[in-house]
Amino acid sequence: MSKDKVLKLIKDEDVAYVDIRFTDPRGKLQHVTVMSDLVDEDFLEEGFMFDGSSISGWKGIEASDMKLLADTDSAYIDPFYAEKTLCLHCNVVEPDTGEAYERDPRGTAVKAEAYLKSTGIGDVAYFGPEAEFFIFDDVKYAVSPQKVSYEIDAAAAAWNTDADFEMGNLGHRAGHKGGYFPVNPIDEAQDLRSEMLSTMKSIGMKVDKHHHEVATCQHELGLIFGTLTEQADNILKYKYIIQNVAHAYGKTATFMPKPMAGDNGTGMHVNMSIWKDGKPLFAGDKYADLSDEALYFIGGILKHAKALNAFTNPATNSYKRLIPGFEAPVLRAYSARNRSGCVRIPWTESPKAKRVEARFPDPSANPYLAFAALLMAGLDGIQNKIHPGEPSDKDLYDLPPEELAEIPTVCASLREALEELEKDHDFLLKGDVFTKDQIDAYADLKWQEVYAFEHTPHPVEYKMYFSC
Repeated sequence: MSKDKVLKLIKDEDVAYVDIRFTDPRGKLQHVTVMSDLVDEDFLEEGFMFDGSSISGWKGIEASDMKLLADTDSAYIDPFYAEKTLCLHCNVVEPDTGEAYERDPRGTAVKAEAYLKSTGIGDVAYFGPEAEFFIFDDVKYAVSPQKVSYEIDAAAAAWNTDADFEMGNLGHRAGHKGGYFPVNPIDEAQDLRSEMLSTMKSIGMKVDKHHHEVATCQHELGLIFGTLTEQADNILKYKYIIQNVAHAYGKTATFMPKPMAGDNGTGMHVNMSIWKDGKPLFAGDKYADLSDEALYFIGGILKHAKALNAFTNPATNSYKRLIPGFEAPVLRAYSARNRSGCVRIPWTESPKAKRVEARFPDPSANPYLAFAALLMAGLDGIQNKIHPGEPSDKDLYDLPPEELAEIPTVCASLREALEELEKDHDFLLKGDVFTKDQIDAYADLKWQEVYAFEHTPHPVEYKMYFSC
């Protein structure tokens, strides 16, 4: 959308406000709202100044001035505000030079797409993320010196089969690990998810389906693939819409990877493909009808998987999901026949749909950084012809211990992921897509989370050790 079209949209739709949005290093959407009559061609051309020192992991107070430069192609009308508001996603730039701010996640995604073109390997990278989430009715938690606790509840939860409700207990519920695809009344959230999906469609997002997921109270909506930066934008819209529609229903939605013990966690499978000159680069005549480039791409993902974890699984909670022995993609293997490895090749009849699916990421990730890092790892695999080895078509969950021990795994903790990122990040620095300063600043933020987690007693420790 051109600047003129944005200004025409503001006038034609009688827009009262313009919301300029950007993303912090952790991946949380931030915004500033301005009166629409302040938004003219100069505003869209020159940008909006703001204080970058107030964003964790960005500039210090001594160099705080930064500028938001709107991407006019990202324009959409916010579906929740009472006053009609146009939203624009922004890149962050240096006010004195106009150059991209090196710690801006969206700018990193844009640079990753430009780097792909510069390599000559391909023209465009398509991404298709599949982010799951939980919906609860009541969430309470506390973290203080004398109390560390959480409590979640939902009328639809498996543990409420014998609960007393004012209108009676109707009994139909998805049990633990029993929520995949049942119809209503077991699937109680049909209308809620439909409204979420319709709201996404109303702002121009390309969507296709929704369903209940495996865990009790767990759900997923389907996004149709798009380009890297576009899909990172869409994941932020996806989270925003899901959480606000849930809120309007008096419920709460979370993308926390493992909000409860004893049931499946939440992942964000990421489907990826590269095209060149209008043709799919990943279609070929090798294993699962893949090309050499696709196999090398997988090789890069598997080689750098532990460093990637710092971006694709950036929460301490992520590793409550990535536990060996459960239905989690912890093994650094690939296959077209099962879902137990961390990379899968989905079956398709069309060469145009040939793609690679990374199954270990989760939606706590900053999508700009996670998608950019995945692309850089795959490109490194292609550039250095890193073959992934033989596929693992056996059920990896059921291998004998001696065979299982020979298959490498992803990281077991955020601490390990950050240590691996420190050792293995050169592939991210190619083309200045990531910078060492950006990686270090991001890691500093994540180390704060690691220390907070490791230094806080856990309730289960009272159960195990209080009477020792």
